[in-house]
Amino acid sequence: MIIRTITCHHAYNHGAMLQAYALVEYLRTLGHDAAVIDYWPQYMPRNKVNFDWVPKRFDMFGVRALYRWQKKSYYQLEQARHDCLESFLNQHVPVTDREYNSIDQLRQEPPAADIYIAGSDQIWNTTFPNGNDYAYYLSFGSPKRKVSYAASFATSSLKEGTQDFVQAQLKNFDAISVREHSGLDILEQLGYKGVVVVDPVFLLNSAQWDELLGLEFDEHVDYILAYDFELRNGPIGHIAKRLAAQLGCKIYSVSPFRHRYADKHFVAISPDKFVSLIKHARCVISNSFHGTAFSLIYNKDFFVVNRKDGLNVRMRDLLNHYDLEDRLISMYTNNEILLKGINYEKVNQQLNCDIDSSKYFLLNQIELANG
Repeated sequence: MIIRTITCHHAYNHGAMLQAYALVEYLRTLGHDAAVIDYWPQYMPRNKVNFDWVPKRFDMFGVRALYRWQKKSYYQLEQARHDCLESFLNQHVPVTDREYNSIDQLRQEPPAADIYIAGSDQIWNTTFPNGNDYAYYLSFGSPKRKVSYAASFATSSLKEGTQDFVQAQLKNFDAISVREHSGLDILEQLGYKGVVVVDPVFLLNSAQWDELLGLEFDEHVDYILAYDFELRNGPIGHIAKRLAAQLGCKIYSVSPFRHRYADKHFVAISPDKFVSLIKHARCVISNSFHGTAFSLIYNKDFFVVNRKDGLNVRMRDLLNHYDLEDRLISMYTNNEILLKGINYEKVNQQLNCDIDSSKYFLLNQIELANG
């Protein structure tokens, strides 16, 4: 069976690339010819960092050069980070021979396949350009079946003015699955039914992640891993310092920035190194869906910190489903909760059940395509 998926695999973050890898890898373990449609629209970032870019407020004679000089080390780190992520994509994620840059190109020469799968991650987040892009609603080609797998709206409601567009585009699908229970509410409001499935990274168990990525680790200290997108003075740093003092641990950070609170920084690291850091951490503190997902896969103690950008619904849905609401914390959370471990026996029972039903959804769609 020829299966082609579409997702935001060129987004420069670890989770986006790992979920793209996981779905295709799982389908390939079933014996299918699976690959990601290499869709790279103009609004998605390119690997080369623009060293010459200067904000308008600094774009004046004498200030421009100073700004670039001050930002030089940041730009160099950012380029190194992009290179690591791009290298993982090139080595591990099979893509179509052709790169597509627009919905018109996809419509003119659609990839040959028996099934198209849209998903996962925030492909339908209407606050971003991709959530308003026909491509992520499979408005091209004529395969035997079009389905979504773990597609995420990421927020509890659609951006104002996008409802009619999304409602019309969902007609393209023979079956719809979403990643969050809040996504079912949006579907219902638009007149559609769907099912909730797990993110693709859960389709591979911890042993498979170890084997597939050949995870290596050369650290021999206890550490708390902070996966932190905040530029400075965010709550993750405050919580990490408090917890490190209680546990007698070091603090390692994964971030596009170097955080002063961390004992060791990981800025330019590949997705497999990111997974390895989670696997070996004493505890993980993040504001990331996939930081949380891999903590669950490796049965790590973890905490999720509220985000400022309104994307908390993704984490709330995940935590509520597994009765882990106390893992969603703020910088004022007391030490009793911070030192409380997770009982994974109950969590794993529910998670394994969800993984089985999610795999059944995919297998059923493949069977239906077989006719």
